[in-house]
Amino acid sequence: MVTTYHLEMNDPSQLNRAQPPADPCKVVRAEILTPELSRFFYTAVGGNWYWIMRLPWNYVDWQALLSQPGFETWYGVYRGTPIGYFELLPHTDGSVEIDSFGLLPHFIGRGFGGQLLTAAIERAWAKGANRVTVHTCSLDGPHALRNYQARGFRLVREEHDERTLPDTPLGPWPGAFPVAPGEEA
Repeated sequence: MVTTYHLEMNDPSQLNRAQPPADPCKVVRAEILTPELSRFFYTAVGGNWYWIMRLPWNYVDWQALLSQPGFETWYGVYRGTPIGYFELLPHTDGSVEIDSFGLLPHFIGRGFGGQLLTAAIERAWAKGANRVTVHTCSLDGPHALRNYQARGFRLVREEHDERTLPDTPLGPWPGAFPVAPGEEA
């Protein structure tokens, strides 16, 4: 059974900004959207957490996602290394969805998640959102739901469904796990 959590924030004043780490990352916008970059982040971030829905996508599918009006990709850089990302997708109802969000495994647990999520929410409001939405599920990282709620999102709906999944997460490539997902290398 997989539980999907739908969350929203209805006013910028609801944002609880995270205290950035002592040595914070820099958050930059990908000004040239490419399927290669988007797929890199999707597999590198989501490989440990059963992010499999987009794996069968071809180049045209990825380009269709990136070509949606107002779509943006941002990523964190720490000491010259990408650490994670978020993608924002505006909707016709005036809401902005955090469509994808997460950290590369090496950077989990260092305070970057709160910093990057704060930047994502601030950017969504700056885009003129009347509401910011995000969803996560029981297959995502163990801190995902807690991070969203700590930043001020409130749970508005849960869905439960059965899914057929591989026995273990696929990882960003075969044999990519020198340690179990979520453990420090």
